[in-house]
Order: sequence, then C-alpha cells, then structure tokens
Amino acid sequence: MGEKLSMNQVIHAAVRRDVSRTEQALRSLRDGDGDRARQVRTAWQNLVRELTHHHEAEDAIAWPFLASRGFDSRLLAQMEDEHVAMKQALAASSAAIDAVVATPTTATATAAADEVAAAREVINGHLDHEEADVEGIMGDLEDDPEWKKAASRMRPASVVDAANALAWMQDGAGERERASLRATIPAPVIAVLTTLLARRYRREVAPVWR
Repeated sequence: MGEKLSMNQVIHAAVRRDVSRTEQALRSLRDGDGDRARQVRTAWQNLVRELTHHHEAEDAIAWPFLASRGFDSRLLAQMEDEHVAMKQALAASSAAIDAVVATPTTATATAAADEVAAAREVINGHLDHEEADVEGIMGDLEDDPEWKKAASRMRPASVVDAANALAWMQDGAGERERASLRATIPAPVIAVLTTLLARRYRREVAPVWR
C-alpha cells in the first residue's frame, strides 16, 4: 500500500481527484442538462471552499512559522505566488462553470472543462512543488510543540466544518488515503463525525459523484 501519507497529502489527493472529476463531468454534460450543471457547480464550490481554507491557512500560519525558523524565504515566496495563481485559476473556472449553469450547452460545458483543465495544471503544479520541497520540512517538525500548536490553528473552524472536510477527503479516496487518515484520526471518531455531522456534504455534494 506504501508508506503513510500526511494529512496534507490526503487533502492534496482529494483536491486532485475533485478537479479531475469536475473536468470529466463537464466534458460529458448533455446539452440542456441544467440539473447536472447545477450539481457540478455545487461540488466545485465545495472544492473551492476546502482548497481556499487550506491555502489561506498555509499563507497565514505555516509559511510565517517556517520563515521564523529560518527556512528558505525564496521557496516560501514561491509558495505564496503559486497560491495567488491558484486562486486566479479557481476564480476563472468558477466563472466558466457559472456560465454553464446559466446556459447549459455542450459548448459552454466544453469551455468550462477547458478552464478547469488549465486550473488543473496550475493546482497540480503547486501541489507537486509543495510536496517535493516543503512536505519534508513540515514532516521533520511533526514532533515540535510549537509547530503542533501552529498546525492546530490550521484546522477547520468548527467541528461541523471538520466533519464535512473528512467526508470530502474520503469520497472517492483509495485505500492508502483512507488508511492514512485512520492512522491520524481514530476510525471511530471519523465514523461518528461523518455520520452525524457531515450532513451538508452527504446531502449536497456526495450525490454528484454517484
């Protein structure tokens, strides 16, 4: 199965998966299928919400902490610049998907899929860069008390947000991602949270990918 993934890598896997299946859903959209267009937008908006929380927490907490420990300022600046490019790509894709909802044709859907494909290159490029050059640094700090305190501030704002995020991370995940998640958070806790509190994700988003 391979070695355990970090929580950061599990989140990245969910991001990559959602971007890919959003593009695929748009390319297969039937002409005039407004209901499906709205479904895809709902799932995309959830992805944007999760990814935005993730990268804004890194900008506000992770990168300043690493800078305070003397890590490469040029690398951290690259991370911030890539986040800006990612935000712009997400906005462009969101606008294109809104256009599909307004006019659900194969032409608008194809245009939106092309926009998402362009965003995929930007997003995956950043995630790959972060995993190659920053993931190891954060892993080395795993037992550092100050880093643990900083990392705890990067979690979702509420237990309901956390539950929906956990449901999202598991939706379509492979066994490696699921096992890594269970190695970080006890399986009974995950089960309780996603069953009782992840109602928004289970009701609004999960059916999009069924």
